[in-house]
Amino acid sequence: MDQNLMKLQNGSDVRGIALEGVADEHVNLTENACNRIGQAFALWLSKKTGKNVADLKIGIGRDARVTGPSLLKATAQGIASAGAAVTDCGLATTPAMFMTTVFDQTKYDGSAMLTASHLPFNRNGIKFFCKDGGLEHDDITDILNIAQTKDEASCDKIFAGSYDLLSTYANHLKNTICTELGASECDKPLAGLHIVVDAGNGDGGFFVDKILQPLGADTTGSAFLEPDGMFPNHIPNPENKQAMQAIQNARTSNKADLGLIVDTDVDRMSAVFSDGTEVNRDSIIALFSAILAPAYPGSTIITDSVTSDRLTFFLEKKLGLKHLRYMRGYKNVINKCIELNSRGEVSPLAMETSGHGALKDNYYLDDGSFLAVKLIVALAKAKKENKKIESFIEELPAAGVEGEYRFKITTEEFKDYGKKVLAAFKERAQAKGLDLPDSFEGIRISFHDANAEGWMLLRLSLHDPVMPLNVEGKTQKDKDAIIATARELIAGFDKLDTSALDK
Repeated sequence: MDQNLMKLQNGSDVRGIALEGVADEHVNLTENACNRIGQAFALWLSKKTGKNVADLKIGIGRDARVTGPSLLKATAQGIASAGAAVTDCGLATTPAMFMTTVFDQTKYDGSAMLTASHLPFNRNGIKFFCKDGGLEHDDITDILNIAQTKDEASCDKIFAGSYDLLSTYANHLKNTICTELGASECDKPLAGLHIVVDAGNGDGGFFVDKILQPLGADTTGSAFLEPDGMFPNHIPNPENKQAMQAIQNARTSNKADLGLIVDTDVDRMSAVFSDGTEVNRDSIIALFSAILAPAYPGSTIITDSVTSDRLTFFLEKKLGLKHLRYMRGYKNVINKCIELNSRGEVSPLAMETSGHGALKDNYYLDDGSFLAVKLIVALAKAKKENKKIESFIEELPAAGVEGEYRFKITTEEFKDYGKKVLAAFKERAQAKGLDLPDSFEGIRISFHDANAEGWMLLRLSLHDPVMPLNVEGKTQKDKDAIIATARELIAGFDKLDTSALDK
């Protein structure tokens, strides 16, 4: 019990290094750690549900990483040794693992997913679910505190059984498409559509052979569908430039109607239009908002703090919706969406610029596959009207020139120091008469005059000694002017390394 398991907490997940092979990165997510964390999850879930541990049914799945099978087995052994019945769901997706608490075929009390999302091959982690959804930061803290008191444990029988979850989940998504298009699988409602998918050798390849092809879509040109936990082609991450270039190339060379790319565990997605234009960050949020707007007039869209003013303009002036910029972190935007709906303010979508998106009508689950389903339905309906999916966001203003600059804080008391910087930044901006819109995170400034048009946001990282500065100008000249203002507002702080602005 010498290892400090608390260091494995990453927000509302467990994450660590599971495999040697990267310089200066040594294994800390071991089978021993997973076994103890599995025990702790079973005990935590027992308290959460009020059930005896022996009465709990828990599902467990994994992504394609090479360490997945061994760490899944170790985690499952911990769960089983605590007395719960654990079912092996094999290769799965993170959203599918939550759905095991919902599907009639499973109805598990909770579930665990071995994944480190888009991180490199040597990383792994665990995401946990109960019937209320993904666990919160404090829940993970509680589980790790319990795990810290445990020794590795074994049992004669680890699994109560196995279950082909991906097939059940694929049928759920396939039926959703058919229902929304008023068709059956036999009708081949996606016939005439050419859709290419890039799964990045993660878990998303099933979307092609279990959903798109059975419904009649042409998937010629789809790439990297076979799971390979070394991710030999590119990082499975819609925000990665190489990954996005790969799906753009696949779409262009195959003249497809739409390109889809997902991350490793398929809780995020992004898209490429028929002309090769990438749809991510502001544009992916705008697209789903436009798809949802007719059904939710006047509703509120929740985003993270680094969305642009052009998105606000599009949502409010073109779609008649409300835009609430909240804090970064997919759990933050999802929880804000839940909060608004619980008090009667309709919010159909919570979405980060990273591609994490959750729908009110889909259990507030950040599910890349379900978002892809909504997009495909919209594509099919648009094609029947001789329109392109691009038409949904044709009035979204063009993106400006943007950048993110990360300033290191060179003192151990970085949170207090960062707060002092933010206070001075705000005070100086107010003294200059600058426009400071409301911000739930950091200090945001909007520029809309002859000197500059755009915005910037300075914030303090939650966990690291870093202050990110996001800047967007309508033109490079605007961006340069905004950066010049930023230099004035943060001048004089000798423990703040702003050298990133010089690169």
